Amino acid sequence: MPKTSAYAAPAARKPLGPFTIDRRQPGPRDVHIDILFCGVCHSDLHQVRSEWGGEVFPMVPGHEIVGRVGQVGKQVTKFKPGDMVGVGCFVDSCRECAPCRAGLEQFCEKGAAFTYNSTEMDRKTPTYGGYSRQVVVAEPYVLKVPAALDPARAAPLLCAGITTYSPLRQWKTKKGDRVGVVGLGGLGHMGVKLAASMGADVTVLSTSRSKEPDARKLGAHAFEVTKDPATFQKLAGRFDMILDTISAPHDYNAYLGMLRPRGAMVVVGIPPEPTPVGAASLVQGNKVLAGSMIGGIPETQEMLDYCASHEVAADVEVIPIQEINEAYERMLRNDVRYRFVIDIGSLP
Repeated sequence: MPKTSAYAAPAARKPLGPFTIDRRQPGPRDVHIDILFCGVCHSDLHQVRSEWGGEVFPMVPGHEIVGRVGQVGKQVTKFKPGDMVGVGCFVDSCRECAPCRAGLEQFCEKGAAFTYNSTEMDRKTPTYGGYSRQVVVAEPYVLKVPAALDPARAAPLLCAGITTYSPLRQWKTKKGDRVGVVGLGGLGHMGVKLAASMGADVTVLSTSRSKEPDARKLGAHAFEVTKDPATFQKLAGRFDMILDTISAPHDYNAYLGMLRPRGAMVVVGIPPEPTPVGAASLVQGNKVLAGSMIGGIPETQEMLDYCASHEVAADVEVIPIQEINEAYERMLRNDVRYRFVIDIGSLP
């Protein structure tokens, strides 16, 4: 099996450091990718710190991967060496169940093979992520990265991009819609950019007034501070949709009050504890509280193509892999605008 250099967490809450992993020999339907950039998602931090449960170590994080095709198997038809490609949050699924057939592979009934901290579909072989030099992925789970996208800025689209694009598409965001985006972090900044590109009137809802200049540069038309209780009265019944990107505890009921009748609040952040929701918050106005989890392969490709044609990409800070532990600490302090991306060329 080909060996490749990587960075791994040896155990929970331990610093990441150099590590060597085995990648499988490419089969006839596999694509071998030389990784150029890998985005740093907050879920990487959660799993390295063993905050979700079920983590397996040593762990090589990274599911926002952009690279060039090195070689392809004999039966591969969509890619050739030299192509710029991406890999997102999963690398395989059963391909046969109803969700897989519907292009919702992330909900595979047998459990998708996630890009790291998971196993291949044999349920034995561990998966290792994009904090590494190379990866081998089955052709159906590899995405084309359009030439119009900067590779470093495209990497976060494979998670943050699709996580926010999918609910905006599901709820048919269009010109003139009023969209509230809760939080302005890695997810929120993509939500603002995408909603604005679809013609929506976008308001950022944040606890920090200092983020207003950035919000407006990203495309927001308005900015409101949610630490002030009067904000919720001021904006009652305003929004067609609210995209909730934050993972800190907060009152869903208060935000539901900002929706118009038949409006929808879509949650993409996951607070650490259950959040009570009063039935009246939904019944009064026929409102919808929904969740959304990344997107399937067809929708992720659609998102990449959309971003290329609408000149949408992530705002990133590119770092050498040797700074990953510092980057995690900065993420905990919200000291990044808005996504770290690792230059994998810095990996020895």
